[in-house]
Amino acid sequence: MKSYLSLIPISAKIRRQQNRMTRLCILFAVFLVTAVFSMADMGIHMEWERLLEKHGSLTLQELLDHAMAQTLLLTSAVLFVLILAAGVLMISSSINSIVAQRTKFFGMMRCLGMSRQQIIRFVRLEALSWCKTAVPAGVALGTAAAWGLCAVLRFAVGEEFSDIPLFGVSCIGICSGIIMGLVTVLLAAGAPARRAARVSPIAAVSETLEGTGHLQIKVRTGLFKVETALGIGHAVSAAKNMILMAGSFALSIILFLSFSALIDFVGYIMPQSASASDINISSDDGSNGIDSSLLDTIAGMDGVKRVYGRRSSLGISAELHSAPVEIDLVSYDDFDLDCLKTDHMLKAGSSLSRIYGDSHCVLAVWDKDSPLKIGDKIRIGEEELEVAGLLKYNPFSSDGLTGGEIILIASGSTFVRLTGIRNYSLVMIQTLGDVTDEDVGAIRDILDGGCRLTDLRDQRTSGTYFAFVFCIYAFLAIIALVAVLNVVNSIAMSVSSRMRSYGVMRAIGMKSCQATKMIAAEAFTYVFSGGAAGCAAGLAVHKLLYSVLITDHFSYAAWHLPAVPLLISLLGLCMAAVAAVYIPAKQMGKMNITEVIRQP
Repeated sequence: MKSYLSLIPISAKIRRQQNRMTRLCILFAVFLVTAVFSMADMGIHMEWERLLEKHGSLTLQELLDHAMAQTLLLTSAVLFVLILAAGVLMISSSINSIVAQRTKFFGMMRCLGMSRQQIIRFVRLEALSWCKTAVPAGVALGTAAAWGLCAVLRFAVGEEFSDIPLFGVSCIGICSGIIMGLVTVLLAAGAPARRAARVSPIAAVSETLEGTGHLQIKVRTGLFKVETALGIGHAVSAAKNMILMAGSFALSIILFLSFSALIDFVGYIMPQSASASDINISSDDGSNGIDSSLLDTIAGMDGVKRVYGRRSSLGISAELHSAPVEIDLVSYDDFDLDCLKTDHMLKAGSSLSRIYGDSHCVLAVWDKDSPLKIGDKIRIGEEELEVAGLLKYNPFSSDGLTGGEIILIASGSTFVRLTGIRNYSLVMIQTLGDVTDEDVGAIRDILDGGCRLTDLRDQRTSGTYFAFVFCIYAFLAIIALVAVLNVVNSIAMSVSSRMRSYGVMRAIGMKSCQATKMIAAEAFTYVFSGGAAGCAAGLAVHKLLYSVLITDHFSYAAWHLPAVPLLISLLGLCMAAVAAVYIPAKQMGKMNITEVIRQP
């Protein structure tokens, strides 16, 4: 052996199984960053080509000033920091457990003359040796994932993604992944390396080097049985390990909630409505000049899936709270009303069922300056109408605000009764997937001279929306997998580091089922503490991202508790904890007590 560093490959070979989960954590961290930055780079490259084709020439500064490029870079940077923090905590927790299991080894190295600085260097280089396989694998998987996502966007979605590079190699993505792997491991190895350096030479000859500290834990059994109290005591006795493990679990929740905020963001920038039309027919002067019989004619034509229309009457004199007001009244056909429920457009407490048919109830468009609330009465001539529901925002304006106007939505029958108007101001058509330009031309040919047809098929965003949502959910799935692996690895390593202590407990009469309960109590202590911290911090981060991405740009938007993502993340941690308990419990059942106690 030329040097003490020659022990690193030998140690890696011997402890290959114990280090497997740690290498997987590094791999997934590198994979996530490589994929995120590669996709951002491809998106910027696509935007560069689009702007270059549009303007003829383009500088890098002009590209960076573009909103899309800024959003992609900012989002990628935030995710890099979050993934880095999660990776450091996960890997540091794993290395801490490895160091705890090798206390006598480091003590022996000190006896042979190894200095503290050499111990620190040994631990760091050993940790970096995991990167030799984990980092290249993570970069390769991240690049392959980016290729797959680009292929989906280009061929399955098309539209504005038809020019996205298919097999582009992103130097930014690859470099970011490599940096992530190396920086994560170096940061994670710092504290465990210093801990290993503090091991005294006498630890090499100590017979109780591992277990005594844990066996002398004082527990209170007033609330819990002794095995449960011991498990909780094991978890809280090592403050640093508790912080690292709980922190890594908490960051998994924070990452999960952060990505869920991106789903809401995509929903706002590309809103998807069940009532969105592919073709609009309107009168040239904006009046109700479209004959109602036209809907029946169009409904039977080729390529038409559904036809529905709206009538409108503006500036109607009315009375609200005994004060004169002017209102705008719009009619919705039954399909349009159904879509309000499908799109979750109604505020809590609204009763959509009271709007259908010839009724005395209407819906009102709401914003923060609206004077209307559910139950208000509005008088139009001799008719008194009740506000049976409120829309969350104004669907007739680009900013979602009413501008101080009172806008009411009534059923077609109610509108005709109130105004006597039967013709439509807008006819909306949803087409079949195989509709042709000839089919659209046939619809245009039957229109009167006072109508115009607007073809909106090229403005569909459903494919783009589902592509973005798919990408986000894919990353969420990976984050969930990393979180599960982290929980299983961390708890398994923690139990392994105390195996001799468990053997002593079994020797003095502890049953196998009691040992399992003790491990479960320790595991769920980590999960509950990490879950509580993750929920608190994750909700704060979610609200911050929601504010920066959504409420600052969409004034009608309001932050809401992400109950479903929160519940999913908590259930995922609990299920991972159950899986993590199973493996060590199975080992405990097969334990040879005598051999475990005699282990050095």
